[in-house]
Amino acid sequence: MIVATIYTLCALTALLCTVLLLQAYRAGGYRLLLWSGLCFAGLTLNNALLVLDKVVFPDVDFSYWRTSTALVAMMILLYGLVWDTE
Repeated sequence: MIVATIYTLCALTALLCTVLLLQAYRAGGYRLLLWSGLCFAGLTLNNALLVLDKVVFPDVDFSYWRTSTALVAMMILLYGLVWDTE
């Protein structure tokens, strides 16, 4: 029960970070906030898949999908950090 609560709180925290970063981007227009917000959107999806994998469907393996979403999220942030210039 505690594990499910912790996984869910992690997903909600990532969702909150996503919302706050994208709101700050809309208000300020700094592109790094956009890339960070998109990264956290991917991490939110990653955490939601973690909840599905470990709590809802414990006999189904979502590890490929979880790893893929985390990789794409980090690649988005890496692109924003390295190649996007203001």
